[in-house]
Amino acid sequence: MTKVAFLGLGVMGYPMAGHLVKAGYEVTVYNRTQSKASAWADEFGGKMATTPAVAAMGAEFVMACVGNDDDLREICLGEDGAFGAMSRGAIFVDHTTVSAKVTRELYIAGEALGLAFVDAPISGGQAGAENGVLSVMCGGDQAAFDAASPIIDTYARICKRIGDSGAGQMTKMCNQIAIAGLVQGLSEALHFAEQAGLDGREVVEVISQGAAGSWQMQNRYQTMIDGEFEHGFAVDWMRKDLGICLEAADETGASLPVTALVDQFYKEVQNMGGGRWDTSSLIKRLRAPKG
Repeated sequence: MTKVAFLGLGVMGYPMAGHLVKAGYEVTVYNRTQSKASAWADEFGGKMATTPAVAAMGAEFVMACVGNDDDLREICLGEDGAFGAMSRGAIFVDHTTVSAKVTRELYIAGEALGLAFVDAPISGGQAGAENGVLSVMCGGDQAAFDAASPIIDTYARICKRIGDSGAGQMTKMCNQIAIAGLVQGLSEALHFAEQAGLDGREVVEVISQGAAGSWQMQNRYQTMIDGEFEHGFAVDWMRKDLGICLEAADETGASLPVTALVDQFYKEVQNMGGGRWDTSSLIKRLRAPKG
């Protein structure tokens, strides 16, 4: 039986690790908050470890889904990091959205230890993780990707290698750039409908069937109209991701004027106390009293 470690049991990692158990893999999990790991082990029957290193011992694949660059670097290279405990030939698969810079750093560090590193950020939200239908965009060596893809397929609708190390993270940036503009456009459309005295639900029923239709419109318009913002990816995390996008744009020479503007709109939402609201809460700043 293939041994897999999973590091990080947030809203995405918790169900993803569960899918691995259901698929027949021998899974050991690590989470910074041990009670979450204990709850996961009780629910799915897998094992839990007290450190990333202990979780990674003997694992052929180590999957991770943590918070940011520093979190990832710590679980890989820290005092109790996974890299020091992994066997030569093992493969580390990172599902965290982080910078391509730290991805390449860890790819090189792993290579020096005889480990493979695949950057494999995900899209699809909590529902996608729970239902096992995530989109996974990967970077790294072809052989490592080929070995890891059957593992990833247990919770993915699509898993595709885009290119060498860092290409997966760059693709995830494209994803976040596209989402930022879509959510702002949808927010403005619904706000305009409200101000014009139209029924937003009837408006969406019509326009969603044409060129304006999108996943965001289909899945978020009702809760946006109702002012409910507890259904998805948090504003704090989106700002982290957009910061990565804008930093990479500076490095590559890309022009991202809309992304930079929407990032500032999300900052306004944070200032309204909405850091943990989902990203569709952009409409809330449009509804806020002026002056």
